[in-house]
Amino acid sequence: MLKNLTTHPWVKKLTPSPFTAVLLMLIVYFWFRPPAWVSEEHRPVDNFSVTTTDNRVIALSDLRGKVVIVSFWATWCPYCRHEMPEIQSFYRDWHNKGVEILALSIEDDPALVAQFMRQEAYSFTAAIADATTQQAFGKIDKVPMSFIIDKKGVIRHKIDGQVYYGRLEDLVQPLLKE
Repeated sequence: MLKNLTTHPWVKKLTPSPFTAVLLMLIVYFWFRPPAWVSEEHRPVDNFSVTTTDNRVIALSDLRGKVVIVSFWATWCPYCRHEMPEIQSFYRDWHNKGVEILALSIEDDPALVAQFMRQEAYSFTAAIADATTQQAFGKIDKVPMSFIIDKKGVIRHKIDGQVYYGRLEDLVQPLLKE
């Protein structure tokens, strides 16, 4: 009975070709990309100021005493868009515990970034990352890229790629206890 079922014409139609299988695997890999690479850093970051999408000026020095996650991103980046809900959830749960998030877009159009933030109802701070801001962190050659800064203004972690809630929690919790 089972042998007859596997030779039935409709079962053969459901069996993907090798090309289709490889294409499917590539799509899954690139959509659900492996977690980001985290490197340990122990270097102070130069102070910088940004103008937020709601026209406030924030200097990094204003955030001393908090753990700050600085995320470089862009509205056109699919991996950035995929991680933003995770960042929002993390911000919602950890902001009152001493965590601040600065989402710094590498784009040139503040109106586009402001519209995106409103449209998606993200409540964390967003701004444009100018060349000076990017230089404070070193070479920003891809997005998403994030940095976790401790309460004293020292970059402790660099995250290359898409972050998720659990990883942020593991990296930030010890810094809040210091």
